[in-house]
Amino acid sequence: MVNPFNKGTTQFKDFETMSDCKWHCTKCELLSGQAKTWQVWRQEKGIQLDQDENGNWYKTIYCTKCGAKTIHRKLKSTEILDSDLKARTGIPPEIAKRAKVLYNCVDEYSVRTEPANQLEIDHRIPQVRWKTNEDDNKNLSDAEIKDKFMLLTRANNLLKSRICEECVKTGKRGKGYKSIEFWYVGNQEYDDSIGCLGCFWHDPTTWRKRLNEFVKEHKNG
Repeated sequence: MVNPFNKGTTQFKDFETMSDCKWHCTKCELLSGQAKTWQVWRQEKGIQLDQDENGNWYKTIYCTKCGAKTIHRKLKSTEILDSDLKARTGIPPEIAKRAKVLYNCVDEYSVRTEPANQLEIDHRIPQVRWKTNEDDNKNLSDAEIKDKFMLLTRANNLLKSRICEECVKTGKRGKGYKSIEFWYVGNQEYDDSIGCLGCFWHDPTTWRKRLNEFVKEHKNG
């Protein structure tokens, strides 16, 4: 086993703790507090995390130390996979700030206005579908920001990530809001020539607009 993190760091210590491939409590055993950390482990580091029976990358079970049900994490294997994910360039703070202004701090999944500090800037096309490394995100126009990014809360961002990962794994595109089976371009089968276009999770705003148009057309027809 080779620990992929720098010795003495929080993530180094967590990897050492989890190297027995058993479930560990995130409250009293693991040091990493951000859910994003575990997403990076899977998607960018090639670290194999285990899933519960519902496909979650964690398991809520009773912790004998905490005396309560808590979220646990577990390594599936200590083997580090070669990651073929293309590199991100990062989102400059000024671009993130402009995105929140452009979208009026509205979460695109729920269509609810949220506090700015509760919203994350998420790529419309998930990293697992990229064909090339990401271009620099500096000096983007308003149109380019809207074309590339959406605003989501942490919970909705993680939900989108899980659904996009499942799409890559199965070739079946995610259903829309409240499991509505509608794709305004293509169908549920992922088509590389179409990509993410037409899927709710790529552009919830356009998806809702096109669904409303579809309903009106068939209602009147």
